[in-house]
Amino acid sequence: MSSTAPIQPTKLNSLQISLLRLFERGMSDEDTQEIRDLVVAHMSKKLLAEVERVNEERGYTGADVDAMLNDPS
Repeated sequence: MSSTAPIQPTKLNSLQISLLRLFERGMSDEDTQEIRDLVVAHMSKKLLAEVERVNEERGYTGADVDAMLNDPS
């Protein structure tokens, strides 16, 4: 038996509200996909920047990263 706490609702932030308003007007599937692609590209860029920052901060080399990725544990 799992005792996980129920997910608490959170308020939407201003970006989320803006996006909901944008999508309520209706748009083509192509436009929707373009917006999704933009958001994914933006978040990917931020993630890669953070990974690079951590690697630099901790002094990880390419060999270190390969070892971590191939660690069987």
